[in-house]
Amino acid sequence: MHLISISNLRADAGQYPDAKKQIDDWYATVKSAEWDNLEDVRKIYRDAEAVSNFTVFNIKGNAYRLIVGIDYEHQVLYYKYFLTHAEYNKNKWKNDPYF
Repeated sequence: MHLISISNLRADAGQYPDAKKQIDDWYATVKSAEWDNLEDVRKIYRDAEAVSNFTVFNIKGNAYRLIVGIDYEHQVLYYKYFLTHAEYNKNKWKNDPYF
């Protein structure tokens, strides 16, 4: 998989130094992944879930949410949001036109 906007993810996640290792590990996994559907994702990230057009990953337990769009056909992930659990629950991210 190819991640679009890794620099934006690192900038957003950089606000939360306690999540750096988990983001780095997630990115290393994604770079070598070949996913065809959500079930493939869940083989590695069992808590990943589809929410409308996005896929949501729990990072560092339940402390953070990483929200991406996945184009399985072209093997591309589009970074959208890195949020704390509290920010995620406010649902402002659902105002995204891609949602």
